[in-house]
Parts: sequence; C-alpha cells; structure tokens
Amino acid sequence: MASGKEIKRRIKSIKNTQQISKAMQMVSAAKMRKAQHRVEAARPYNEKIRELIAHLTRRNPEYRHAMMTPRANVKNIAVIVITTDRGLCGGLNSSMLKVVTKFAADSAANVSFLTVGRKGRDFLARFNREIKADITAIGDAPALTSILPVTTTAIDGFIDGQFDEVYVAYSYFRSVIAQIPTMEKILPIEMKEGEQKEHNWDYLYEPEAKDVLDSLLPRYFESVVYQGVLENIACEHSARMVAMKNATDNAKGLVKELTVTYNKARQAAITKELIEIVSGSAAVK
Repeated sequence: MASGKEIKRRIKSIKNTQQISKAMQMVSAAKMRKAQHRVEAARPYNEKIRELIAHLTRRNPEYRHAMMTPRANVKNIAVIVITTDRGLCGGLNSSMLKVVTKFAADSAANVSFLTVGRKGRDFLARFNREIKADITAIGDAPALTSILPVTTTAIDGFIDGQFDEVYVAYSYFRSVIAQIPTMEKILPIEMKEGEQKEHNWDYLYEPEAKDVLDSLLPRYFESVVYQGVLENIACEHSARMVAMKNATDNAKGLVKELTVTYNKARQAAITKELIEIVSGSAAVK
C-alpha cells in the first residue's frame, strides 16, 4: 500500500484536475448555447436554398451550369473533412474520421482531401493522404469568408475536371448528447430523394439564367460547407461539455476512493505505532 503522504499528494493532484475539468465544462456549456443558436439560425436559409436548387435541377433550364452536370466516369473524388482544432471532446473526431477512412477505402476512385480543422488535417497527414487545401484556427464564430480557401479550391477543381465528385464530412448536431457523423455529396448538385414536390414551377430569370446560376450555385455550395462548419462547432462544444462532466465525475469518485485508502493507511500506521508502544512498555516491565 502506498504511504499516506503519497496518497495525499495524489488526492491533491486529482482535485486540481477536477477543478480544471469543471471550469472547462462550464465554459463549453456557455459556448455550446451560442453555437446552437447560430446553427438554428442558419438552418432555414440552408434548407431554402437547397429547395431552390432542387427545383432548378429538375426544370432543366436553358443554361446548364458545370456544377450541375454529373460526370460519366468518376475517377477523382474530393472530400471536405470538417473537424475540430482541439481535443478533449470525446470520440467526436474519431467517429467522423472512421466514416471518412471507410469511404476512402471502399471507393474505387482516387480520393483527395480538403480539411477544415487541425485534428482532421493531422490525422490524414499521418497516413500520407493527399491534402489539397486546409484551414485551421477559424474560431467559435467563423465568418463565411474564412472557409473560402477550401470552397474555392473545391469549386475550381470540379469545374476544371480535377474532381469528378465532391463530398463534405462533418458532425451533425442533433442534441447535446447526440452528434451524428455525416457525409454527403454536394457536387455535382443533385436533387435528393424526398425533395420531390407535388407542384413544380419554372423560374423567370432577370438577368439571364446564366448570370443567375453563375452567382447562385457557388453561394449554395459555400452555404452547405459553412452549415457543416457551424454544425461541427456546436457538436464540439457539446461533446467537450459532456466529456468534461464525465471527467469531473470520475475525478470526484477517484478522490473518494483515495480518501478511503488514505484513511486505511493512516489507521494502519496509528495501529502499528500503538503496537510498538505497547510492546516497548511490556519489554521495559
């Protein structure tokens, strides 16, 4: 059994860790609420522009943008991987990266990556994956312009023929305790099942359809990636809050166990001293 002094030192160390994890839990809870509000505010715009694009893809306008044209042979795929910059958020990043690596392993095409977040970049670099562009340190409230290096690279690469398909991978914020690893194809732009409408209509373009689509489709692509970034940030703070709560609870339980062990060690030391005193007294007599 460890000495009482050593156990006392361990208890003090764990209590310090408990204070840190408790503070991080409270900070993450405050940041999570703000991130959740940003996600909920951005979702209506994202859903509406998706609905508009769905109509455009079905109506076959006179001008067919390159971002709406599927490729006959898919040889090169780009995946925009959105992760966190920091750790201590449970299995958030590892769960999503498992989905990405499985997709890359199962794909018959060549898969390259564009990363948002240090954890995803470092993970892919460790396995010598091809990274076309990366962004880190975007903060908790990023502006749309902060993701332009990745979105511009993806759009230009698709139009130029470097990529035949583009996917985005991120963690979807369902609730505080549920973050869903999500991966979806965003180029070429296609209408998904479930977006069929009972009534359909065409659009009158002013100015020409070409000018409208040239401006609208890149904005749509950027909004999808930006929504993924916001979802992932909300997931990060939720996961970190839960992880820090678990760490705080575990530290509390460990302190209780060590306190019992310390009391036993102290009791054993006192008993030993009493035995020595009694034995010494008996020897004198």
